Amino acid sequence: MDNIIADNDFVLDDFNPASVSKKIAGRMRQRRLLLNLSQEQLSKMSGVSLGSLKRFENKYQISLKHLLQLAMVLDAMNEFHSLFSENRFASIDDVLKSKKAKKRKRARDEKKH
Repeated sequence: MDNIIADNDFVLDDFNPASVSKKIAGRMRQRRLLLNLSQEQLSKMSGVSLGSLKRFENKYQISLKHLLQLAMVLDAMNEFHSLFSENRFASIDDVLKSKKAKKRKRARDEKKH
């Protein structure tokens, strides 16, 4: 099945919240139809109101909680694991640098040094 949130058709020029939301909603709808589920069925199975589901498919707006509930039913939860994952390394030097670097616990204002 196609990934709902991660795929190669995100073009850098289209990388804005509105276009990404539209693509995710389109993929979710495709997955729903592939599984031969009506909006009503998916709504009942996921616990997401029918209105919220329709708003997502038509206006591309949904809460993260509801998106995760839909992903559970559509067997797409594993696609969220790479979201905000740790950096991938381009070279062995990057790996060594990361091991030496102190892991930050909080953000800080760069002006205060």
